Amino acid sequence: MPLIAELHRDLDRAGYYPELVADVLDVALADEPVVAHLVQPETTFDASEVRRHVTVLVLTPTRLVVAHVDDHPADLEHPSASAAATTEAVPLREVRSVALTHVVAEPQRHHAGDGRVEVTLALGWGSVSRIDLEPAGCDDPQCEADHGMTGTVSPDDVVVRVSAAAEGSQAVRAAVAFARRLSAATTGR
Repeated sequence: MPLIAELHRDLDRAGYYPELVADVLDVALADEPVVAHLVQPETTFDASEVRRHVTVLVLTPTRLVVAHVDDHPADLEHPSASAAATTEAVPLREVRSVALTHVVAEPQRHHAGDGRVEVTLALGWGSVSRIDLEPAGCDDPQCEADHGMTGTVSPDDVVVRVSAAAEGSQAVRAAVAFARRLSAATTGR
């Protein structure tokens, strides 16, 4: 099966506005072939509503294409539901970071190739950064001086979490495979 057909099959399987997602991806891909892809639907809950969204990562020979679609329920100001679909195409030479956090159960029994219970893929190309701040201190336990703040800046352009408990172990394997392909593509090989 051609990779573009696999992408469309996975969009249909995700079931989250597959025609809309395919349409915005078609524009962003601009007829460039698909090398690999990852489709990650997610549902979030807050105090008053359920929201669905999907993130799609597509690797082409020259770019990483990211699509994110959110739904917006009807409200007093907007009488009908809507969806916002955003795409970004990043040249592979601009991808600065491909970070994959592996979560494994019973690490003392882990062997090479064993499955993961969850992975988090964080990609950075310098468009968005996360700043984590905390009060700075010193080694003197009696010190009451204000030492300002300290913290870290982390790339946070796209973060995708895939859990075997929620999406199945095949989805986790697919995320790892995509991360491997993207890592290889960004090394310039």
